[in-house]
Amino acid sequence: MIIFEDVSLYYGEKIILDGLSFEARFYEKIAILGKSGAGKTTILKLILGLSRPDRGRILIDGVDITTLKESQLREFRMKFSIVFQEGALFDSLNVRENVAFCLREYTNLTEDEIQKRVVELLKRVGVEEAVDLMPEQLSGGMQRRVAIARSLAACEPLMFLYDEPTTGLDPITADSICTLMNELSSGQPPDRKGLIVVTHKVTDAVKVAERFLYLSNGRLSFDGDLEQLKNTEDQELRHFIYDILQG
Repeated sequence: MIIFEDVSLYYGEKIILDGLSFEARFYEKIAILGKSGAGKTTILKLILGLSRPDRGRILIDGVDITTLKESQLREFRMKFSIVFQEGALFDSLNVRENVAFCLREYTNLTEDEIQKRVVELLKRVGVEEAVDLMPEQLSGGMQRRVAIARSLAACEPLMFLYDEPTTGLDPITADSICTLMNELSSGQPPDRKGLIVVTHKVTDAVKVAERFLYLSNGRLSFDGDLEQLKNTEDQELRHFIYDILQG
């Protein structure tokens, strides 16, 4: 379980998160919504210990990771597969080498085992034909799929974390990424691997999530399911989700 307890974070005098508290089970499918700069991606970085709060606690499986040293955080990061929007792939490495990188870095597999695992992962995300291509030769959707494969390379996560996974993609490609996300988080709780997706694209969020959090002014102003989201009386949130209210 992930628990945020009264978490606050500031950049200089700017408040990013202001007393944020929520709980998330690893099998849940959660979308974190909010305007640009609302602190959505910051939450993912806090879960991984890549950022530390100025106040509050973040517990992963009962352990407050805000007190841990960098060397102690790897155990907890291995519980998650993370795909960030920016800098997903190494430009100087082809697809094969991008996915193999973590296997060489974090496992004791032989080279033959690494190559077999690379092919398995690329097949899993549907881009095995791109194994020898460079990132610049890939479409945006293929880049996201390879990034997901690479994130799976070193571990079998308890939960997937996605940062704006469909941003910049055309509707058809974005829909295919949402389908892949659902495939990776298929099954029924509590046995499935859940996900947390950070996005400002509400139409994509409703394709993959069952629970929705909305951040406003550093605080959690909404936490509920799709029916509750559509029936919210919060005018700021209703404006944000306008596209799905018209459907």
